Amino acid sequence: MVKAVVAGASGGIGQPLSLLLKLSPLVDELALYDVVNTPGVATDLSHISSTAKVTGYLPKDEGGKAAFKDADIIVIPAGIPRKPGMTRDDLFNINAGIVKGLIEIAAEVAPKAFILVISNPVNSTVPIAAEVLKAKGVFNPQRLFGVTTLDIVRAETFVAEIGGKKTGSELTVPVVGGHSGETIVPLFSQVSPSVAIPDDKYDALVNRVQFGGDEVVKAKDGAGSATLSMAYAGFRFAEKVLKAIKGEKGLVEPSFVYLNGIPGGDVVAKATGLDFFSVPIELGPNGAEKASNPLANITEKEKTLVEAAVKGLKTNIEKGISFAHNPPQKL
Repeated sequence: MVKAVVAGASGGIGQPLSLLLKLSPLVDELALYDVVNTPGVATDLSHISSTAKVTGYLPKDEGGKAAFKDADIIVIPAGIPRKPGMTRDDLFNINAGIVKGLIEIAAEVAPKAFILVISNPVNSTVPIAAEVLKAKGVFNPQRLFGVTTLDIVRAETFVAEIGGKKTGSELTVPVVGGHSGETIVPLFSQVSPSVAIPDDKYDALVNRVQFGGDEVVKAKDGAGSATLSMAYAGFRFAEKVLKAIKGEKGLVEPSFVYLNGIPGGDVVAKATGLDFFSVPIELGPNGAEKASNPLANITEKEKTLVEAAVKGLKTNIEKGISFAHNPPQKL
C-alpha cells in the first residue's frame, strides 16, 4: 500500500497534481491537505474510477497530522503563486513559513516519508526543510528532494523545437544548479541524443530555460504562474520516486539535494563549495541512491553559467538556513 500526500492540494498546482496522482496505478491512498477547499477537491477526485482512495483535510482538528500520518511520499506545492513583477525571492517569507510548518508535521507523523518540495524559492525552502528535519532528529538526505523537473521539461521542449525533434520527451537534457533565474544551468553540451545548438541561438535558449516562468506569468496577464506545467513536472518526478520504491532500475532525474548525504554528492560539494545543488540523481528503494557529477566535462560557456549559479545559490541557501533558525516574529 502506497500513501501519497499533496500539501497545498487546492491550489493552482495542487489540483492538477492531485488529479495526476489519482490517475496513477502506483498510488493506493491519496491524502489532500490545504487551508481551504480540500474536502471538495477530494470528493470531486474520489468519483474517478482509478485505484487510489482519496481523502481531504483542513487544518482544524489536527487535519495536517491526519493527512500526513504514515505517508510514503509527500509532495509540497503549498504557497502563494508569483504575480507579475514578483521574483521568487519576493515570495520568500510567506512560503518559507508555510514549508517550515508542513515539514514540522511530516517530521512528527511521517518521519520516513520521501519529501518532494515544489514550493518556491526551492533554493531556500529545501535547506529550511533539511534544518527542520535535523532539529527533529529525522533528517535522511536521501529522502528530501527539491523538485527542479520543470526546468528540465522546459529545456527538453525548447531544445526539441530548435533541433526539429517531434517531442522533447525523447531527449535527455541535464539541467543543474538551482531553481531560479541564473542559478538554473542547462548543460546543452550533454544533451542525449546530441542536438546542435547554433551559436546565435545559445544565449537566448539559456535565458528562456532560466526565465521560462516569466513567460508564463506574462502570458497569463496577472492571473497566475506556471501551474499546469509545474503539476506535470512534479508528477513526473514523484512517479519516478514511486517506481524506484517498487524496485524499478535506471531511473535518473536531476533534483536539488543535500550533497554530502548522498553517495557521490561530495564530489560536487567540493567542486562548488555548496551543501545543496541540483544534480542527476539515480533513484532507488532508499530514495537518492547515487549523485552524478555533471560538471566534469562542461564547456567554457557552461563553466561561466555554473560560476554565476554558485554565487546565487550560496546566498539562497544561507537565507533558508537562517530562516529555519530565526524565523521572523509574527505580528
